This record gives sequence, structure tokens and C-alpha cells, in this order.
Amino acid sequence: MIPLLEDKVIVLSGVGPGLGRSLGEQAAKMGADLVLVSRTEKRLEKMAAVVREHGRRALVVPTDITDEDSRQRLVDAALAEFGRVDCLINNAFGIPPMEPISTLELDGLRAAQETNVFAPLRLSSLFADALEASGGSIVMLNSCVIYSSQPEYSGYKLSKGTLEHLASSLATELGPRGIRVNSVAPSYIYEDVNKAYFDWIAQESGRTHQEVYDEKAAPTDLKRLASPEEVANAALFLASDLASAVTGVMLNVDCGEFHV
Repeated sequence: MIPLLEDKVIVLSGVGPGLGRSLGEQAAKMGADLVLVSRTEKRLEKMAAVVREHGRRALVVPTDITDEDSRQRLVDAALAEFGRVDCLINNAFGIPPMEPISTLELDGLRAAQETNVFAPLRLSSLFADALEASGGSIVMLNSCVIYSSQPEYSGYKLSKGTLEHLASSLATELGPRGIRVNSVAPSYIYEDVNKAYFDWIAQESGRTHQEVYDEKAAPTDLKRLASPEEVANAALFLASDLASAVTGVMLNVDCGEFHV
């Protein structure tokens, strides 16, 4: 693989199965060292082993990204270990109850906002000095749910829509300091969680998994769904020097489902 991220230090939140794992592994393959962030230390250690298999360094920092003291400890640990940070990837997310927004309990929405909006804001702010020093960047993992009009997704759409505007504002504010801020918005990613979801839909509707997959892929130009590796590669392009003049944009990785 092309070493697009050779010797860069990337802080990755939301380490876990699916996209979180692919982001970590693809970044290591491209030459990056990783600061791995989630609540679960066991999950982080598994990801760290994958990073090290590719000859790169990995720092495990169990973190509650919704807690300010925990966020500050993350920043301190990353800089103590590596002395620099080149990119912050805000991948962690929370999904509020899937109900129409007019009946949605506010506590569920607040919890999602803490993870999807306030945590990326504070992490971006806390890492800003380090990113300025390295001429680094921030990548927000958004979602094509922002284009959806389905009522059950309205709470998540509100949350991710707010994140889109946050990224735009940060790009304007941090740009004079040499910090780029971009977003990636996938639609359905064909990974384990969605595979299980498709199995459930198939069982409930008396269809096969393939029929459900084909239904979800039908609105796309490519008639398929993106893999987690494809979404990760798009995000890591934005983290690389190849995107040195790119800021304030959101890149859809949806196999051509939405033309915006």
C-alpha cells in the first residue's frame, strides 16, 4: 500500500468493529502511528496488536470522550508518547432512539449530541495547538443520514447535521492556523453490524439477505454498498498531504446514492 501517512501520528476515536477497525488498520498500512481511543481497553488492545503487526506504534488510551477530564488526559497522553499529533479522526458516534423527532425523548437526543457533537468539538479544541504545530488536520465521520427524510432517523439526522455545520465552522476558524477540517459521509457500510441488521430485516420480512442487500444498494449508481475499507481510505486521503489544499468539505462515500 502507498505510504500516504508515513510517520504521521493519528488520534482515532471510536475504535471498534467495522469502520473503527478499518480506519486503524488502513492507517497503519499507510505508515501512521496510532493513538487508539474508546471506553473499552480490551477492544483497544486488540486493535493495537493489529497496528503493531504492520510495524507501526500504537498507544492505547481508554477514554470517555464525553468527559472533559478524560479528554484532557487523552491529549496529554498522546503528546507525552509521540510529541506530536498530525490528525484527529472523530469516528465515535451515538444513535438516539429511532423515533419521530416530535415524540423523541430529549434525554436520548442529549446523549447522542454529547458523543456526536460536543465530544468532537472539545477534542478538536484541545488538540488544536498540537495540530497547528504539525500543520495537521481533523476528519469528522458523518453520515448520509443527513439526506434522509425517514422519520425514524430524524434524531440522528439532527445530530449529524449539527456535526456537519460544526466541521464547517471549525474549518473557517482553524484555517488561519493551518489546520484543515473535513468530513466523510458514508451511507450503509457493508460490515458486520449492517450484515446482522440485514439478516434481521430478511427474517422479519420473509426475504433473503441478498434481497435485502439488493434493496439497499438499488438507489446507488454502482448498485452496491461501500466496504469499511473503502470508507476508511476516503477518510485517510483527507488526512494525507495529498489533500493539503482541501478543507471545509464533506466527501460522500455512498457508491453514488446521493449527488450533492
